[in-house]
Order: sequence, then structure tokens, then C-alpha cells
Amino acid sequence: MKAAIAGEAVDRPPGGAWGHTYREEWSPEELAGVTIERARRHGWDFVKLQPRATFFAEAFGNRYHPSGHRLKGPVLDHAAVSSPEDWAELKLVNQSAFGDQIKALQLVVKELGPDVPVIQTVFSPMSAASYLVDRDSRRLIRELRQRPDLVLPGLEKIATALIDFSRRSVEAGAAGVFYAISHLATPDAMPRQVYGQLLLPLDEKVLSALPKEAWFNVLHLCGGRQTVEIARELPVQVLSYSRHGRGNPSLAEAQERSGKAVLGGVEQRKTLLAGPDEAVREQVREAVRETGGRRFLLGPGCSVPPRAKPERLDVMMQALAG
Repeated sequence: MKAAIAGEAVDRPPGGAWGHTYREEWSPEELAGVTIERARRHGWDFVKLQPRATFFAEAFGNRYHPSGHRLKGPVLDHAAVSSPEDWAELKLVNQSAFGDQIKALQLVVKELGPDVPVIQTVFSPMSAASYLVDRDSRRLIRELRQRPDLVLPGLEKIATALIDFSRRSVEAGAAGVFYAISHLATPDAMPRQVYGQLLLPLDEKVLSALPKEAWFNVLHLCGGRQTVEIARELPVQVLSYSRHGRGNPSLAEAQERSGKAVLGGVEQRKTLLAGPDEAVREQVREAVRETGGRRFLLGPGCSVPPRAKPERLDVMMQALAG
């Protein structure tokens, strides 16, 4: 893993994948169990813990209940922020939401051992905040632009909590974090200059506070038309994004523009979901050819849909092994 990230010669690039397990993710023990099972079955070289996406918002007052369906995520009962004024009252109210994910990670690390690095999922403050307004990103961006005096202090509170969560995760055995910025570092959401002025300092604040033991930190840019250059401005080792997302660069171009190793190469919403298997194999071969197998980690462009067959992930790893 370390050699691949550094661009040194490796026998083959590392590979891994991740996806939600909507039933198991409500229990640290069950989440750890299904994560360990998948890692062993598929032979992951690294593990990205996939907790339920709502837990950041739960920590700040959102309430959810399980959908009860393996293909459907948590159902929102109450959103903590219903008006711009609510940002001023935002506070951390549910520490156990963080504690459960740290416990799950600790169980996975203990079971898989030191040869399989495990990284903790951490949303950016703005990405976490989007859940506080029921994932209405347009509303969130509008309120940020119109009332930065209210929204920015709320984002600072979230950043402070994320720093503590990230540190505790590394202390529990995480090799680093998977820092996810969802559909925000793109000109479709806001101009790069605006992102750089309002949000990039928060990203830098969280990532710069990571302990020195965190050697495997991934910046994940979710969606199309990503501004991959922001990876140059953040203390991470790897850039994760969807090579096949609309308007996104090739893997080689992303390496050049970001200055980082890249993680991705296989399209998750169609190819890993519907195949055929030969399409999976061809995308793996293409990714290796494009990068020369250097500074490259194979994986999906984003979370693998729950309906994807495990056999297709087997094909992905088998293709990587040649």
C-alpha cells in the first residue's frame, strides 16, 4: 500500500471497494462483522469503513429510524436545522453516534490485523451540514452565501467535532480517513474561488489536525465536474473520485492535476451493478494501462450500490491480479 501510494514499483496495484449495508449499519458489531466478511471474501488490500451516512447529522440533533429494507437508507424523522437562525443554536447532542463508528472500526482493525489498513469515513463539515437540512444542498449553499454570519459558526462547530472524531478513530487503529466532499467542490455548486474562500479553510483545518500516525488519508470528491486541483491544497495522500463521472478527468490527468495518487477506475452505478463481467475487466485493464499501475489504487468511483452482486466484485479483484 505504501509503495503504491508513493509511486514505487509493486507486483500489482492494491484494490478495495465499499458500499452501504443498510440493515447492519445500525449496530457497531454487525457493521464490523459484514465489513470483515467482505474484506476476506474479496481479498481487499485496504478497507474503507462504510458507516451509515446519517450519523454525523445524528450527532447534532437529526433523528432517523431504520427503513427496515436492505436497499433503503435511514428515514428522517426530524431535521435539526429548519431555518437559518437554527445554525446559531447548533450543538453536539449525541456523542454515541460517533462512538459507535469508532467501536466498529476498532473491531475491524483488531480482526483484520496490521496488514490490511482500515480508514475511517469522515464527511467534510459542509457535507455533514447538508444532512442537517435534509440533504437540500441548494438551500444550504444559499444560506451560506446569504447568512455566513450564522452558517459559518455552525460549520466551525461541526469541524471541531470532526477533528475529535478523526483523532479518536486514528487512536483506535485507523490508518487515516476517507474525507468525503459531496457534490460541493464543483463549479455546479459554487465557483472555485468561493469554495476556496468559505469552505477550503475548514477542510484544511480538519485534515491538518490529523495525528502524524495517519499515513493513508484519502480525499473523496463525489459527483461530476470535480475540481480535482483542490487536492493539492490539502494534506492527503490519495484522491478518490469517479473516473466515469460527467466532466471528470482521466486517472492520469487527475494524478497530474492533483499531485496525488488516485483511487478509482471502475464505474459503480452501471458496471459494477449490471455488468457484464467483461466490462468490469476492461475498466480494470484500462485503469492500469492509463496509470502504468503507479500511484494508483483500484476501486469504485463511489459507494457500490447494495444491489450489486458480490460476484462482480470478485471479478474486479481477479482482473487486478491478472
